Amino acid sequence: MSKDFKLMKKKIKHYLYFTVLPFILQIIVRLIHLTNKKTYHYPTKNLENENLIVAMWHGDLLMQPLNYRHFKKNGEIKVIVSQHKDGEIIRKVCDYLGVGGLSGSSSKGGAKALIGAIKALKSGIDVAITPDGPRGPIYSVADGIVLLAQKTKTPIVVLSSIPTSYWQMKSWDKFIVPKPFGKIDFYVSEPFDVEKLELEDAKNLISSKMMENQLKK
Repeated sequence: MSKDFKLMKKKIKHYLYFTVLPFILQIIVRLIHLTNKKTYHYPTKNLENENLIVAMWHGDLLMQPLNYRHFKKNGEIKVIVSQHKDGEIIRKVCDYLGVGGLSGSSSKGGAKALIGAIKALKSGIDVAITPDGPRGPIYSVADGIVLLAQKTKTPIVVLSSIPTSYWQMKSWDKFIVPKPFGKIDFYVSEPFDVEKLELEDAKNLISSKMMENQLKK
């Protein structure tokens, strides 16, 4: 097998994995969203013009870009994604769904992600984060979201979704994929802040807020 053929094969594989696959995935997400009956449970206060940190569990990530887009129709948001190749796919899917990306995570590129997130918030851009991502343990809250909220004095809201029918992956995060033609309840919590709390107290508060609707599954 010639070197040119190997290079061409590598380029095709890269194109399929990082260009074609994200495009197909975002179509699937849109179809699932379109074919489900949707009920929205949002804060009493209009937060369209408020700067926010948006938290969601890694396993509940799939439908949240469209939840956010309905919640803040004119909002601008960037999600912190892993620098791993799977993170790149997630970032491209999110791009299609109107959500930008920030490279980095608690396991790799954490400082870079934190700096980028601080800059985004100071520019009036919301930042989304999965406190238990990218590798878990499931339903754990890493320090990053607390540091980000306290350094920028930005309130947090929790996004979640509860489908009536879904597939659950055998991954560490028990990733949820809603089935078509059911019903999905979308939630956005009331905003809360952790500015004056100690680290562990802040993490416990965030965890309790995030588990409120998770427990209904």
